[in-house]
Amino acid sequence: MRKVILRPYFLTLALFFLTSLHLFSQEAAQAEAPEEPAAVEVESPVPNGNPENGEKLFKSLCAACHKPYKRAVGPALHGVVAKYDADFEWLYAWIKNSSELIKSGDARANAIYNEYNQVAMNAFPQLSNQDIDDILAYVELPKPEPVIAQVAAADGQAAGGSGVSTDLILGILSFVLLLLIVILYLVNKTLNRFAEVNGVQLSEDSADRKPLWKAYAENGFLVMVTAIVFLLGTAWFGYGYLMQVAVDQGYEPVQPIHYSHKIHAGANKIECKYCHSSARVSKHSGIPSLNVCMNCHKQIAEVAEETQAMGKEEYGVDYNAEIAKLYEAVGWDATTQSYTGETQPVRWVRLHNLPDHVYFNHSQHVTVGQIECQTCHGPVEEMEIMYQHSPLTMGWCINCHRETNVKVKDNEYYTKIHEELSKKYNIEEFTAAEMGGIECGKCHY
Repeated sequence: MRKVILRPYFLTLALFFLTSLHLFSQEAAQAEAPEEPAAVEVESPVPNGNPENGEKLFKSLCAACHKPYKRAVGPALHGVVAKYDADFEWLYAWIKNSSELIKSGDARANAIYNEYNQVAMNAFPQLSNQDIDDILAYVELPKPEPVIAQVAAADGQAAGGSGVSTDLILGILSFVLLLLIVILYLVNKTLNRFAEVNGVQLSEDSADRKPLWKAYAENGFLVMVTAIVFLLGTAWFGYGYLMQVAVDQGYEPVQPIHYSHKIHAGANKIECKYCHSSARVSKHSGIPSLNVCMNCHKQIAEVAEETQAMGKEEYGVDYNAEIAKLYEAVGWDATTQSYTGETQPVRWVRLHNLPDHVYFNHSQHVTVGQIECQTCHGPVEEMEIMYQHSPLTMGWCINCHRETNVKVKDNEYYTKIHEELSKKYNIEEFTAAEMGGIECGKCHY
């Protein structure tokens, strides 16, 4: 009998073709890659200023009211040197003590004073002329190019430099699949030849065979075992399904205004109870008023360019557009730095929602129990989008009450109760369960 041998010529050819095309694509991408434009140096209108030192001074003294390229409480400062004809002596006098310059009758100073509703700028007598030069040198720096465009360009170069397109990958996979079909055909043909040589007759007549279902139905033992397995499996999966009813662990709704806990509670370390202040004294943690947001966002109309790029690249979120939604809701005009009086309600989607028959008091846990917010809500400071971290089931609450020791010190309200319980159990520390924390009436009444 003649042997059938499949030599790997096709596979070698395909591998050589893929490697050659990959190298060719890389060379083409490198050849077509645009050269980076040379940096253009712009002469500063404040040649004696140090922008690095000016940035530190600006952020510590001026950033509360001014921005370099956009109006805030005060005007944008970029271009201020040219605006006042490079009159540095006047700028020194204005920045060090604007009120004194206004009282002297200076026309330019009074014009600014009247333009901004007769609100005088803070005095900075501690600044030297050199310090002011440094600040002016910083605010006169050219506005940097948006980081987003650079990130997009970098992504495009990375995609173009890979050298392998999706169509090419699909073509190679199709070729490999065709090769496997040929191999299977040859194997089948070879087996048929073996059977023919050895006198094995291959029959496709199934008339004499008993149907599989009939053979199964006639076997009483198999039928009984199948029925028992089916009933046990139904009970198991049914119980598991019913135990998950109204358990919303992992629930992550999309809110009308995107709010990043990762940026606020994480990067900026804003305490949870600054926004959810009612958690200290109330049953509910409360939804923060938008006025709380505006305490900061009157000045923060745009995030840092690196943060903006990160939001678009990792989460597909335009943080500046979300701040604009906040301004629209509260009726804030960033141009005039004033409220328009036209407000819109924000329909927040509730995230944590216990059944009506369950009583839970935030102040009892936060103020009296001194429980950290992360104990129930998880690592909030790491969440870009807030989600329900814990199952909030009855068993989960009971386990917490059994394992959590009550803080008995520095708590005058419960001092007498703690003393009596310490005598009763002959221990200095006891859990919430030992204080009656797992009695039905504590949470259900």
